[in-house]
Amino acid sequence: MSAAEARVGRFYTSARRHPWVLGKVADWKIPLGPYTPAQIAVAVVGCFLLIKTISWWSWMGPVPIAAWLLAIWMVRRSKVGGRAPMQAALGWLLLGWQPRGGRIGGRAARDRSARPVLGGFTIEDALPRTTASRPTPAARELSRPARPRRARRRGVAAARPTVTRGPVSGVQQLLALAQNGGTP
Repeated sequence: MSAAEARVGRFYTSARRHPWVLGKVADWKIPLGPYTPAQIAVAVVGCFLLIKTISWWSWMGPVPIAAWLLAIWMVRRSKVGGRAPMQAALGWLLLGWQPRGGRIGGRAARDRSARPVLGGFTIEDALPRTTASRPTPAARELSRPARPRRARRRGVAAARPTVTRGPVSGVQQLLALAQNGGTP
């Protein structure tokens, strides 16, 4: 054995070596058994279909019954993706049952509901304040207190804009300190 070849060891539990089968009912042994769950399902469904459709296939003789028995024999070791057909069907059923977003902590993972993002803003005078310069007409207009407008409908008060003087938030205070050279 060369160094390039890898050794592989496999261990199987007894459940993998001996799949679930139905071979005995009490002291009575099923003829030609044991049977897998897939074989039992094919036998029951096929028997039901053969009985309900006997008028359609009776002219063919024993051919449909032989095909039914052959189908029962063929599914004895059938695999779907390496799994028994009943386990594969259960896996697909459980996959369809899962929530779309998956699970977190055993509960369905859901996106949070949408909420409006509300906020406000402050318009400040961008002109530097010096004693030598006179304010422009636009700056004077902003610094004047706003006159309340009459509401067009009765009983509705007109919204009065507020004009803030000086920095309001912590960020605005820091910006004002930086613009003034660190002096308050």
